[in-house]
Amino acid sequence: MYDLTTRQNALALLADGHSLNSVSKQTGISRAAIRAWQVRIDPLPRLNQSAPCSGPADPAAYAYLLGLYLGDGCISPHPRGGHYLRIACADAWPGLIEECRAAILTVRPTDKAYVLQRQGCVAVTSYGRHWTCLFPQHAPGKKHERRIVLEGWQQQIVDAHPWEFIRGLIHSDGCRITNWTVRNGKRYEYPRYFFTNKSSDITGLLTRTLDRLGVAWKQANVHNTSVARRESVALMDAHVGPKH
Repeated sequence: MYDLTTRQNALALLADGHSLNSVSKQTGISRAAIRAWQVRIDPLPRLNQSAPCSGPADPAAYAYLLGLYLGDGCISPHPRGGHYLRIACADAWPGLIEECRAAILTVRPTDKAYVLQRQGCVAVTSYGRHWTCLFPQHAPGKKHERRIVLEGWQQQIVDAHPWEFIRGLIHSDGCRITNWTVRNGKRYEYPRYFFTNKSSDITGLLTRTLDRLGVAWKQANVHNTSVARRESVALMDAHVGPKH
């Protein structure tokens, strides 16, 4: 007898594109059992399935979750309808994993969020009928190979909660590091924020928001954006901070 979490994890692997044979080998569960769950299992506690999408319950939490999604998120269909939202988070940042989970539950209080362990990371996962409404940027293909443009209502939320949006982007595809240099024979250390993303559209969303907040940045190279000026790092420290 398998518990609900085990069955959900197996179905989530299928939804990720793994074959029935592959999931069976990874989990040690028979193909017949997994095939039966595809038909019989209730993937997660039922939602208000017929209700139209009413938008995020908490705009500030949504701005943070939007940043996480644009950086390390994806949406995939469930065999019986609805979709999975998945945000990849490194094992090294347990605080980030919990913040991501809390943001999902705040944005969609009627849904649930659970954690799927992967090699070196976890996928914070939630099943629902409205994730494609809340993240209309979902489409086939990799984000950096297609246009990423916010809808008007999304931009309004970002404008109202810019720091939450920046925090989500940095927590997904960014970091705070300590750089060093040598001047006059002495070693100097200074903090610096980096954001790395192959999508010029997503990078543009970051830099335009930083401009509005008065944060100085520069393009370190084609895929890396840097914040290194002392005053700007202080602003980032006050509102973003390092991952934990």
